[in-house]
Amino acid sequence: MKRCLFVDDSSVIRKVAKRILNSADLVVIEASTGAEGLDMCAYDMPEIIVVDGSLEDMNVVDFIRRVRAMPAHVKPQIAICLTEVDIGAIMRAKRAGAQGYLLKPFTRPQLLERFRAFDIAA
Repeated sequence: MKRCLFVDDSSVIRKVAKRILNSADLVVIEASTGAEGLDMCAYDMPEIIVVDGSLEDMNVVDFIRRVRAMPAHVKPQIAICLTEVDIGAIMRAKRAGAQGYLLKPFTRPQLLERFRAFDIAA
């Protein structure tokens, strides 16, 4: 079973994502801050990380770089979650090691389609 970590200060975004994505093949875990997300990654690295592009406690690029620097048997796919298309933010995140981005708010079909594009959900 794959694990997906959603790092977002909005409990609504985390709960919607969890409701949409939780399945027999994927379990969604939640973190409300970048620091909490890093702690969870250090303890047990998930296969997928979706991180808010505007974390309150740290820069998203720093978060991605710190995840990539962790010794782990899993190299997670990382996506940033944005409220609007910001090419600069997307490119900085990709240079830091992210694979892509999501736009929020998202609907069930949009989220599932994005996960299919990442080749991480059926």
